[in-house]
Amino acid sequence: MTSVHDQQTNPRMQAAVAEWQALILAHYPSTTFIVGGAEDPEGVYVQAVVDVDDPDEVAEVFIDRMIDLQVEDGLPIYVVPVRTPERRAALRQRQAAARTISV
Repeated sequence: MTSVHDQQTNPRMQAAVAEWQALILAHYPSTTFIVGGAEDPEGVYVQAVVDVDDPDEVAEVFIDRMIDLQVEDGLPIYVVPVRTPERRAALRQRQAAARTISV
């Protein structure tokens, strides 16, 4: 079994991570990334911190390529788009305000 560290240092994996970062940055230039390994499922995870209300918008940019890399190339690599901390805070405030209004 290949370790998560070995996967992260694999040149094919590094190229895939760089490709995704460039693809996402082309659409969302302020995106920051956190790359690391995890074990459930085991693989390399790229967390894309994006200034958007709906992270699913970001997934549309890379989902087809992610499937290609996972299925055709056998790379255990995953991209997880998440909102920026500011967007998460604004969403919590809107949800709290909506609950207050509906009570």
